[in-house]
Amino acid sequence: MSEHKATRNKDRCPSHPGAVIADILDDIDISKTEIASRLDLSRQHLYDLLAGRKPLSPQAAVKVAKALGGSPESWLRMQAAYDAWHATREVDVSHIRPIKAA
Repeated sequence: MSEHKATRNKDRCPSHPGAVIADILDDIDISKTEIASRLDLSRQHLYDLLAGRKPLSPQAAVKVAKALGGSPESWLRMQAAYDAWHATREVDVSHIRPIKAA
């Protein structure tokens, strides 16, 4: 049996945690207003998060982990991967020279 290691295409943007939360919530028959209340978030904050307009904060990650599972760290790693992917494409580092130890 050959071993296959799963790798993500580096050109594909990682999922925003809000998109993952939205996918999970699609299978749950509870209103977004009720979800926001249970997560102790404003309805607008939840809608912005689900649409990827707001990042998942550490405080919200703790709440999401409690309500939907996973750990706060796993939710925050998802946000960090999303943010880093965008930053590597938006930040101009052409003028920065590597720093080498003596």
